[in-house]
Amino acid sequence: MKDVIIHPSSEVSPTVRIGAGTRIWQYCTVLAGTEIGENCSLSQNVFLEGDTRLGNNVKIKNNVNIPSKVELEDDVFIGPSAVFTNVLNPRSHWPRKDEFLATLVKKGATIGANATVVCGTTIGRYAMVGAGSVVTRDVPDFGLVYGVPAVQHGWVCQCGTLIGELAPEAEHTCPLCGWRYRFTAGALVVMNDNLSI
Repeated sequence: MKDVIIHPSSEVSPTVRIGAGTRIWQYCTVLAGTEIGENCSLSQNVFLEGDTRLGNNVKIKNNVNIPSKVELEDDVFIGPSAVFTNVLNPRSHWPRKDEFLATLVKKGATIGANATVVCGTTIGRYAMVGAGSVVTRDVPDFGLVYGVPAVQHGWVCQCGTLIGELAPEAEHTCPLCGWRYRFTAGALVVMNDNLSI
């Protein structure tokens, strides 16, 4: 594990696969079956159950529990105390481990502090979930959602700049990073050539 930093207060199963340059800070727990990519950062008190997957350059802030069957693709940001569930109808006296639902957070997405993501949902590429929101359904690529339950309030660029609402077939160029978009068929489509998104 080249250039991997694991704070001595953290417990990481020896079978966990960890990519180069990843940092695991104080009081984290990472269980067997977890895969962590390169250049990730797990802040204080992060818990990763088995059967979780983290891509490269994933940042998870303090006090986050990532349960089984959650996958975070490259460049995902998870804010402090965000919550992921893994079963829709939990009961203490009725085990439902065989009913866990997968949750996918796609490349570049951001989930704000204290947000809750209900299992079985997909957060699209470069989407942004506002702090304190409760996500109960899929979020489209570049979608900006917030509220309880979370609803869409516009769009955000890959760099995080607010795009807002767009008229059908409208085009937009981000003033910060220069990415170009077209709003068509209810989705935001990247127009730049040769971009890997």
